[in-house]
Amino acid sequence: MRDIVRSTVIAAAAAGLTLSAAAWGDNAFAQTKQPPTASEASTPAERPIKQIALTEKQIEGVLAAQKDMAALDDKLPDSSSVEPDGKAAAEFEGVSKKAGFVSYAEFINVVDNISLVLAGFDPATKKYIGSDAVLKQQIAAVKSDTKMPSKDKKQALDDMKAALQAPAPAIENKGNIDLVGKYYDKLVGALSGDGDD
Repeated sequence: MRDIVRSTVIAAAAAGLTLSAAAWGDNAFAQTKQPPTASEASTPAERPIKQIALTEKQIEGVLAAQKDMAALDDKLPDSSSVEPDGKAAAEFEGVSKKAGFVSYAEFINVVDNISLVLAGFDPATKKYIGSDAVLKQQIAAVKSDTKMPSKDKKQALDDMKAALQAPAPAIENKGNIDLVGKYYDKLVGALSGDGDD
């Protein structure tokens, strides 16, 4: 249940974001109203993102829901093998609706779209350069990091190189880049679990 924003997690993590699992649990409820069985569940990285044109209202809804979603996620078992119950699904649905979304599935799709765009922002300049360019910058940074243990460095480099082999999809709605850029700091804080907005 700790994998909500995995659709671009390697690229996002490489961009300096720790887009957290803790921000909102897995998107298992996005597929069905009932918790899926282990064989039915798929991570965001395994399923394509349904790209949409984001609205300011949707971004504000995600920001407004952050604390409640994080609190719900904290109640869930840490083990991804433990299936959430119907009560948890109903709570995630309720928070989503309170934040202005039709369903938890819509909420997750908006978060996935935001994350897809965030993965392409250079955290130093806060400008959109594309997720591949961000990954290449981070690969160079990890290679030059003399303090990182070699085992961790190798794993990080392997993960980032694998991410380059299966790049994130192109942004279909170019207006999303400007909109996410407008809320960049708030979104990074909220999706990394560090924000209090």
